[in-house]
Amino acid sequence: MNIKTYIGIISMTGVIALTSCNKNPQFCVEGTVEEAEGEMLYLEAMTLDGIQCIDSIKLKDDGHFRFTADAPSNPEFYALRLGVERINFSIDSTETVTFTAQRPTFSSSYTVEGSLNCQKIKEIAQLQSQLQSQIIALEQNTSMYPGDITDSINSLVKNYKQLIKTNYIFQDPQKAYAYYAVCQSITDLHTTYQLFNPLSNRDDVKCYATIATAWDGLYPDAKRTEQICNLAIQGMNLTAPVTQKVVNIDESKISEVGIIDVALPDINSNIHRLTDLKGKVVMLDFTLYGASESPERTRKMRQLYEQYNARGFEIYQVALDEDIHFWKLSCEKLPWVCVHETDGSAMNIYGVVNLPTYFLINRDNELVKRSDQVTTSLEDEIQKLL
Repeated sequence: MNIKTYIGIISMTGVIALTSCNKNPQFCVEGTVEEAEGEMLYLEAMTLDGIQCIDSIKLKDDGHFRFTADAPSNPEFYALRLGVERINFSIDSTETVTFTAQRPTFSSSYTVEGSLNCQKIKEIAQLQSQLQSQIIALEQNTSMYPGDITDSINSLVKNYKQLIKTNYIFQDPQKAYAYYAVCQSITDLHTTYQLFNPLSNRDDVKCYATIATAWDGLYPDAKRTEQICNLAIQGMNLTAPVTQKVVNIDESKISEVGIIDVALPDINSNIHRLTDLKGKVVMLDFTLYGASESPERTRKMRQLYEQYNARGFEIYQVALDEDIHFWKLSCEKLPWVCVHETDGSAMNIYGVVNLPTYFLINRDNELVKRSDQVTTSLEDEIQKLL
């Protein structure tokens, strides 16, 4: 189980091109990696669509490396990769950042000079590693009851989040390391989830909103600002009491909302992405086909689908049944998108606690309401969005 930081959920400004004869302002990443002669070291950019390789070098016996690339107009995130290990860092402008590392402890024990943000990101990464080690130790403790292990993990995570909020997020929310900190995720009991999830936790929304406000003041036109503002606004709407809608961010600055994507297989192993349904009104539904109420619920959903599909209504239904064969038989003849997941990752990302739970998404890929916020009827809500 490896701890990860999903900087990729917040999109980058664009592809960063490396050019040797470029007159654009450049940043530089240099240093040494000892005991890694003959290995390839990569400079990568962390993007919403995946990892983009900017440059690479085959290390010589002295371990020295030097990369240059176009400087970003606002803070962006990168990584040095050696094998499967990565050192995450950020670049603000035309700075020069120097790393010193050894092959055996490449990502866990290195030094960095030339950037306060990179030093803070290193601190966060080390704290992450400590937390993950503590969680693993608890999971492997055979003398504890499962419930006690879960309680202990929850306590560790709660204390860790408070530490991160106090020392990194709220202290300087305009910094790249604050942005990095709020995007962390953790693995426990074989499930990976976001530590700070604005879609389900009101306190976590405050972290996103704080950073969004700070970045909106400094980088109003940056894609990262747009994305974190989107998430903060969606979180405010989803976690606010039914009778209250709290929005403290200027919504006029939001030109395109990007939901957290889900990409899962159907009964024929074809992958369906939630974001592919942009332009339609979507019911994102988490369910169990094996539940006693499922047949009647499916019947009502079919009625809604047949009535409104021609006008642009679609259902993206995520099943979490353990019996995959039963799921396939149950949804074989259903007309909407039926997918399945086994690890509950999408369920955790969207903060789903009880099944069934659904979310309504408008034509612009904006999360509008969760099922427990629907006060009239589902049909009325669908008609409004259509």
